Amino acid sequence: MPGFTGVVFRATPDGSEYEVFYLRPKNALAENQSMRNHAVQYCSEPGYGWYKLRREWPFVYESYAEIEPEKWTHLKIEVAGRVARLFLNGSSKPALVVDGLKGSNLRGAIGLWGYSREESYFSNLRITPTTPLPIKNGSDGSGSWDVRIGTDAIGYETSLTLTRDGNKLSGTVGTLEEGKTVAVTGTWRDGYVELEFPFEWPAGMKDGAPGPTKAFMDGWIDGDGAKGRIRVDGRADGMWTATRKKENAKAN
Repeated sequence: MPGFTGVVFRATPDGSEYEVFYLRPKNALAENQSMRNHAVQYCSEPGYGWYKLRREWPFVYESYAEIEPEKWTHLKIEVAGRVARLFLNGSSKPALVVDGLKGSNLRGAIGLWGYSREESYFSNLRITPTTPLPIKNGSDGSGSWDVRIGTDAIGYETSLTLTRDGNKLSGTVGTLEEGKTVAVTGTWRDGYVELEFPFEWPAGMKDGAPGPTKAFMDGWIDGDGAKGRIRVDGRADGMWTATRKKENAKAN
């Protein structure tokens, strides 16, 4: 096994929920580039382990880093609101950025994380509190939203309308074809949303086969704003932001 050593944060007292950054030093030395890209990883338990994140959002929650096994690696984690950054060996530039942490806890314990039948060594752990950002969980997704989508292949602005029934979401979203909408389904968890809808990749694009596919969006709603990631299956990957329409903002 190519090593597992990490630091847990925002953990519940019983350890059943937590976020974690961890290192896999031998992966960084692999000749296989895919394995090299698994050197630094993030996941959130329960529900968002490495397998789910890698399959649904390839290479978004992991990256290559220049580290080696059986050598001390200086690790610094900065957490603010829903964003966490991992810095290695004194670099001022993060090795991995997670914008939209998966866990629903905004505070919690810090822990040292290892793996079964592996050895991990830790030294000089320092914890420095910072001022919490003014965000809270529980924002509702119901209502109408102005959405801006930007990906590595395509970008556009549209409208999204959602209704929530418990933890289930449904509604409509505008397409690339003016005046046309498609159905949206998804889930809501304490303000975190996961949505999917049919997507017609347009003909005439330089890249990507035209025709039907699916789009997936996930992210956090904070009051009258929201943001997250979008993936058009097999075609594009990027980010989205949304603002609640004014009539809905007043009602809320």
